[in-house]
Amino acid sequence: MNKFFSVADIDDLSKVVQDALALKASPYENKALGENRTLGLVFLNPSLRTRMSTQKAAMNLGMNVMVMNMDKDGWALETQDGVVMNGTTVEHIREAAAVMGEYCDILGLRSFPGLKDRETDYNEDLFNKFVKFCGVPVVSLESATRHPLQSLTDLITIAEHKEVDKPKVVLAWAPHVKALPQAVPNSFAEWMCKAQQQGLVDFTIAHPMGYDLCEDFTKGATISDDLSDSLKGADFVYVKNWSSYVEYGQVHPVAQNWMMDNAKLALTNNAKVMHCLPVRRDLELSSEILDGPNSLVIKEASNRVWAAQVVLKRMLENLK
Repeated sequence: MNKFFSVADIDDLSKVVQDALALKASPYENKALGENRTLGLVFLNPSLRTRMSTQKAAMNLGMNVMVMNMDKDGWALETQDGVVMNGTTVEHIREAAAVMGEYCDILGLRSFPGLKDRETDYNEDLFNKFVKFCGVPVVSLESATRHPLQSLTDLITIAEHKEVDKPKVVLAWAPHVKALPQAVPNSFAEWMCKAQQQGLVDFTIAHPMGYDLCEDFTKGATISDDLSDSLKGADFVYVKNWSSYVEYGQVHPVAQNWMMDNAKLALTNNAKVMHCLPVRRDLELSSEILDGPNSLVIKEASNRVWAAQVVLKRMLENLK
């Protein structure tokens, strides 16, 4: 594996889940694999779980880790070619990425969309140029359109906690105070649609009118604007906010109450509730659920280590 960007980089979802759970059972078995190898983690945006879990995964594999917070410690990067750099940018991505590739065996990159120009964000120009110029394997730590480590984690968590062979999984839109990217829901939908194709889940997306995701990520999913109906028989409910894709980055008023609480949970098959975190309590998700027995959010966050570790292990094996 030379790149981890989307579900397209994984062929057999059941196999990668099994491998991740094997690493969870024996975290240090492959410690010699990463000896004298260096992982560089490049953050253009803040991170808690992604940073700490990927660092821990790398250390479990015996790797050295270097972290670069470009938003605080680095130069402002220019990504466009053919421009005279007489403005606010100080270093071109061609040189910056290439130098990082000289220092590291594997690189991880995290960036967020601007939510102003859909074409620019969905072209993934920054990520693609970083991959092109760094010359080493790259792990997406979240990009403008996807968060694959989170989605792999979610699949691992569902596999670990399911009580039926083919659980019903619902991605449920939730309220928020500001416009959020579509990266997490895009990615979750993409992974669940592939899991559905492989017979692992039944997948439904519930969101208010005006919050449709890009169809490239939702092919095969049942899509509804009726939350109560969608929740019937659900075994897992994945709660997440996102802004409009069609009217890009916009937040439309929603009259109905879309926050998950115990009353809505009663419509499900005693569903386990998931969220990628951070979560705004009693806005996106009720405290009664977060503090109750149906919440998987902490176990889900813990599994971020094994998702990162299985990806890094595959990359390290490819370096040999």
